[in-house]
Amino acid sequence: MHVIDLNPSEGIGASGWMVEMEGFRILLDAGINPKMAGKSGLPLFEKVKDMHVDAIAISHCHHDHVGSLPVALKYFPQAHVLMTELSYFLVERVLHNSVNVMKRQREELGIMEYPFFTHRELDEMAHIFQGYRYHREVEWASPAKIRKGKHSPTLEFFDAGHALGSAGIMLRSDHETLFYSGDVCFQDQTILKGARFEDVSADVLILETTRGERDIPPEQTRATELERLTQDIIEVLDTKGCVLIPTFALGRTQEILALLALMTREGKLKQQPIFIGGMGRVFTEIYDLESHRAHRNHTNLQLHEALNLTVLDYRKMEKMRLKGGKLFVMTAGMMNENTAAHALTLRLAGEPQHAIFFVGYADPSTPAGRLRAAEPGEPFLFSASGGELTRRCRMEEYDLTAHANREELLGFVGKVNPRTVILGHGEPASKAWFAEQIKAKHPKMRVMVTQPGEPLAC
Repeated sequence: MHVIDLNPSEGIGASGWMVEMEGFRILLDAGINPKMAGKSGLPLFEKVKDMHVDAIAISHCHHDHVGSLPVALKYFPQAHVLMTELSYFLVERVLHNSVNVMKRQREELGIMEYPFFTHRELDEMAHIFQGYRYHREVEWASPAKIRKGKHSPTLEFFDAGHALGSAGIMLRSDHETLFYSGDVCFQDQTILKGARFEDVSADVLILETTRGERDIPPEQTRATELERLTQDIIEVLDTKGCVLIPTFALGRTQEILALLALMTREGKLKQQPIFIGGMGRVFTEIYDLESHRAHRNHTNLQLHEALNLTVLDYRKMEKMRLKGGKLFVMTAGMMNENTAAHALTLRLAGEPQHAIFFVGYADPSTPAGRLRAAEPGEPFLFSASGGELTRRCRMEEYDLTAHANREELLGFVGKVNPRTVILGHGEPASKAWFAEQIKAKHPKMRVMVTQPGEPLAC
């Protein structure tokens, strides 16, 4: 078995893994690095452009895992595309929105390489996308390549609990197996239940390491963080301040809306408009429509019925009066320029009665990351267009991650008991922590840390 990490960065970036099993090849994920502009943010497809690829399998529909799928299909037009049935309902929406974003960035930022693909090209590719239920084993090799007496490798999706449709991917051939964790959450979230990775056993494990640098205090749990967020929202709204919660459109938005719906049901929050972004509304409707297919809590909770959701266009937001206790769940977790979250921050940050509550990751190099690092009352550069900002509003951070904690992943390694662990999807320090811990607990296990584009014999 051979594996190539196509992520051009040694940290979290554009997810893409080329796997060869018994002469057949499959690409696991085709992401894009949201922190990098232009072609530099693509996986290293040029390194493998001369390879025949039988199939592409997508773990879930976040941009760092699916954003370059149409580009991958230009390199490997013979490949068919596999994903979970829940991802199938999301993927075209995600990628069409990506076209719109790239077109806007071409115009506003002068990135002439954008867009990497067009709406028409995406429509012409979509017929080869195939959605499968969890725990259905399917063949993925090209029939023309299967020689007499040889079987096609198979693929099976396991519910990863990270976002709607997310999956770990099991590959099996006649002689060996590989399990790709994708992004995984073992704990129940407000809507989605935790990963169903029971009884996973494989020769090779590709493991995400996102939270390898984060040590969780023993007194901190998801329940305590949710309770803290609940009480903080109530406090700010009671004093007629506004609350901004920047989120990612798929997954984090719906989890926060579910919390607000439960608060409303319990009488902790009055019925009022909840302002959200357009893509957040789209994915929320899909969460509602596909609730019967998902492994989730509150199966009868329909967010669009439980809440008064109002789409806010950031171009119109500047005229809105920011008083009276308004709630914004805005779909731009990094607060990038030309988003409602960015524009709202410029108006809220300088006023002490308002609050900005972070419920997920923010890269330090983004406006959100710079805001989180800024000291109250001290000027800092928020963004190129926003200029210098001084934070006087309340700001809090809550650990409501959709990624497994490092101790949970370390325990999972022991259960899978692979001969080889390949560490990916994490910063170098996170991978280093996992490498040290795995070697200490499982000295016979081979641990590999990849270099971009370098083949590994597993």
